[in-house]
Amino acid sequence: MSRVGNKLINVPEGVTVEIAEDNTVTVTGSKGTLVKQFSPSIEIVMDGNVITVKRTSEVKSVKQLHGTTRALLANMIEGCHNGYKKSLEIVGIGYRAAMQGNKLVLTVGYSHPVEIETEEGVTIETPTQTTINVTGIDKERVGEIAARIRAVKKPEPYKGKGIKYVGERIIRKEGKTAGKK
Repeated sequence: MSRVGNKLINVPEGVTVEIAEDNTVTVTGSKGTLVKQFSPSIEIVMDGNVITVKRTSEVKSVKQLHGTTRALLANMIEGCHNGYKKSLEIVGIGYRAAMQGNKLVLTVGYSHPVEIETEEGVTIETPTQTTINVTGIDKERVGEIAARIRAVKKPEPYKGKGIKYVGERIIRKEGKTAGKK
């Protein structure tokens, strides 16, 4: 029994949700519009400002889709209402980030600067040289681009240099000379 799938989704004021016959859901809010088509084996019912996600059978694959569908739908509503933001910070001497047009240029110890293109619907900002903010209405795309930026130079465990999420705890290792006497 899916605990996540059985939770109700409350639609906040200012957000409209339209459910088509083929299970295509369109969510429109102050931040923008998201459209996604869900499996026909999941029934999405809207009653006033409350959305309920029900499964049509007890087959294992349908049970698996139940909680996932509810979570994706809740994320769409939250994104159109408030949006999502991921913040990254750069640690290391000489490491920095800057925006050049619609490209993020990272200087992180390689012989060349690394350029990352922005996607439509996702905004990348650099308030300081060592801070990167990724914002947008689609949680999946915001997380994907933030992960792609972090993958350019993952934080290493000895000095902690690299690109990390704000608040991420890096497990540090002792150096080789720590055990010598």
